[in-house]
Amino acid sequence: MTYFTGYRCSNCGAEYSPEDLIYLCPVCARDYKAGMPLPGILECVYDYEGIARAWAEFNIAFPDAHEAKRMEELCEIFCPVDKEYFPNLPVGKTPLVCSQSLAGETLHLKFDGLNPSGSLKDRASQLVVAEAKRLGMREIVAASTGNAASSLAAICAAAGLKAVIFAPAAAPEAKLVQIKVHGAKLNLVDGSYDDAFAAALNYGKDHDCLNRNTAYHPFTIEGKKTAGLELFVQMESVPDYIFIPTGDGVILCGMAKAFSDLQKTGLIDKVPVLVAAQAESSDAITSYWESGVYGDANQTRTIADSICVKTPSAAHLALRVLQDSEGFGIRLTDEEILSAQKMLAERSGLFCEPSSAATLAAYFNCREQGKIKDKASVVLMLTGHGLKDVQAVKFAD
Repeated sequence: MTYFTGYRCSNCGAEYSPEDLIYLCPVCARDYKAGMPLPGILECVYDYEGIARAWAEFNIAFPDAHEAKRMEELCEIFCPVDKEYFPNLPVGKTPLVCSQSLAGETLHLKFDGLNPSGSLKDRASQLVVAEAKRLGMREIVAASTGNAASSLAAICAAAGLKAVIFAPAAAPEAKLVQIKVHGAKLNLVDGSYDDAFAAALNYGKDHDCLNRNTAYHPFTIEGKKTAGLELFVQMESVPDYIFIPTGDGVILCGMAKAFSDLQKTGLIDKVPVLVAAQAESSDAITSYWESGVYGDANQTRTIADSICVKTPSAAHLALRVLQDSEGFGIRLTDEEILSAQKMLAERSGLFCEPSSAATLAAYFNCREQGKIKDKASVVLMLTGHGLKDVQAVKFAD
């Protein structure tokens, strides 16, 4: 059973049926211009009273349910696709590691590098693949700097579907190998992630396929939301701050959606402060938050390839969720990111890719600036495994 009732445009508020296959709000999309953030991103709406009843009934029936079962149940009742369509891969239920060796105080590290393909992107891919199976579609296309692509390739392989990938030729070799080994059709683009995004959209116009482009398909936000739902179960409370690696802004929006949905259901009465950790050369969302005026990032070159984006697709929604949570964006140099990656590996035992390490670098930066309250509970989202990009470590040496 699903409590999903439909879509609502994040921009104009227009509502659409759950049976409609819509990517962007048709009303807002009329004003879309190439090279600008996507307008009218659709958000999933639920029967929140029904979800509250279902969660209460579960807790009454299973008062001693272990953490993994509670995470699974909460994610299932907040899901727009029935679980019967999910491919048979163990996505999600990733560990929350408490570390006191990084900053002299407890930091909570949500390590999504332990998903099947090594990144949080499996959460979104699982949901889009499930939707394709529900609709009877056999092919899915996506643009990616590597993680979303290797994720889609793996999940499609498990489901027996075809994955068509458009990725920058400069993407890390390990990620390109992952895409190929799972049997996906890889199209290398001589350009940036933004160029790959456009190529995937063009491919979808002439082929009978589902498009998994981040922020373009509404379920990409819903899939990434599950990491926030799991955090709520694991911490048994709402953390004060969550630091999130941010490129196109969709993980940020997904985490915000998790706590917004929990609040609408009446399970929490506050939301965490969200912090967007960005590479200084790919800082469009941070600049937007500072000025209130959107502009592309000027130069997108960073060792943290997963957050290297010139035109973040979810910029408008990302600005809103930062404002709603009283959050903010912060810029990091490559040197700060690589130093944090090394520290995480040496002191916590977790080897994450550079984009994930940006969250620790951002935390130190914020603490020095006095932006973190004393004794606050802090979560760092480590969204990808370090083996996704070993060249970055060699560069650090």
